[in-house]
Amino acid sequence: MASGGKCKVFVLPATNSLAGDEPSGSDGIARMSLKERTYLDYNATAPLRPEARAALVSAYDSTGNASSVHSEGRRARAHLENARDAVAALVGGEAQNVIFTSGGSEANNLVLSRDFHRGGGTAPEILLVGGGEHPCVLEGHRFANDAVERIPLTGDGVVDLAWLAERLSALAPRTALVSIQTANNETGVVQPVTEAARIVREHGGLIHTDAVQAAGKIPLSFADLGVDAMTLSAHKLGGPQGVGALVLASAGYHLGRMVRGGGQERGWRAGTENVAAISAFGQAARAAQAQLSSENSRLASLRAAFEGEIRRIAPEVAIFGEAATRLPNTILFAVPGWKAEMALIAFDLNGVALSSGSACSSGKVKRSHVLDAMGIAPDLAEGAIRLSFGWATTEADVISFASAFEKMLSVFNDRKVRAA
Repeated sequence: MASGGKCKVFVLPATNSLAGDEPSGSDGIARMSLKERTYLDYNATAPLRPEARAALVSAYDSTGNASSVHSEGRRARAHLENARDAVAALVGGEAQNVIFTSGGSEANNLVLSRDFHRGGGTAPEILLVGGGEHPCVLEGHRFANDAVERIPLTGDGVVDLAWLAERLSALAPRTALVSIQTANNETGVVQPVTEAARIVREHGGLIHTDAVQAAGKIPLSFADLGVDAMTLSAHKLGGPQGVGALVLASAGYHLGRMVRGGGQERGWRAGTENVAAISAFGQAARAAQAQLSSENSRLASLRAAFEGEIRRIAPEVAIFGEAATRLPNTILFAVPGWKAEMALIAFDLNGVALSSGSACSSGKVKRSHVLDAMGIAPDLAEGAIRLSFGWATTEADVISFASAFEKMLSVFNDRKVRAA
């Protein structure tokens, strides 16, 4: 999607690629202009929205520390508070309960602690997390390992609510903190957070949701979800990388601070705020909210088009979680016999950017823990490829993807015939 510059990709021998003939330079390196590429990895990071880019430039052109009382400092503070209002509005929260962080991972680390509780309430002793959570939840919490349990997933990738209710009953009178993502970053499956929150409340627990992938794609509100805390990340919805937020349902919660040394973010997180990135986050949130209804419908139509082409080209394909409610922008699929690592390289050489799952595993293509939790056969799970798109995706991208996919599958089938 981006223009300008050159993307260099090392060419693998033809026997190790599904790409067929790759364009290469005299130095043996394939070359393709970025503007000719098809970017379908929005769940890893979305392209920067024009509104966010403009906010970045405007903030960088200003001088001032948001903690200073002079005019320049007040101007920087205005950037922060305007962004805080926008982020809160995106999720039906209150601006005073938005805590800006360096990203979704830090926000999850901040809240998933025995220090998190309502004022006057009991601190949690046990952490229950969905089996398909992002690694920054599975590994980024601050509980002892023996105090953490995973909530099983069904074959459709949905958390098992019956298991959750039974386990919370068995844990009583101990208090549990439950963390269930709003939507899975790999399959796009939307989790029954509202129902889970009701169960958790009945057992006197706390519930947090990682809404990083859902924000800006489906409607979100504390009133509907019933959670105590929510995590967001700017770059998943068209803001800059390196900024996120933890949003609390109301005042009166206690958190154990991770970054100490100053009174920024109302004392919850020390350190001079990244004013430019936060300002851009706010503008991305505003744009996402303004377009939410129309964009949800548009993305759902694009998903249907992508899936139609996938099934036309490879009728034997498996699309994971398709029986469940999913985000309108995410497809996780596998062609029997393919390996994700080689397929991703082949797509890349054909000008299409995809991934195999969590962006935090980039460069380490491995079988998905989400698909393992869903009980998917290992040989099929090893071929899982994630296609995700968003605000700048068009029908032309569907055509480009289908062309690359068709070419690759033809090469793959030819080699199977020769091998036989």
